[in-house]
Amino acid sequence: MIRIVCTLTALILLAACGVDGEPTHPEPRPEPGITLTGSVEVGIVGGSR
Repeated sequence: MIRIVCTLTALILLAACGVDGEPTHPEPRPEPGITLTGSVEVGIVGGSR
């Protein structure tokens, strides 16, 4: 009885392989590194009297 259950389980698992279609390649990862964006302003801001 246990052989039948093990055999059926193995067949079910093998039958499920590839059920969702052909395998696809993963998306390429971005190049490693540091990316900085934005703006910087330096100075003295004042109003006139």
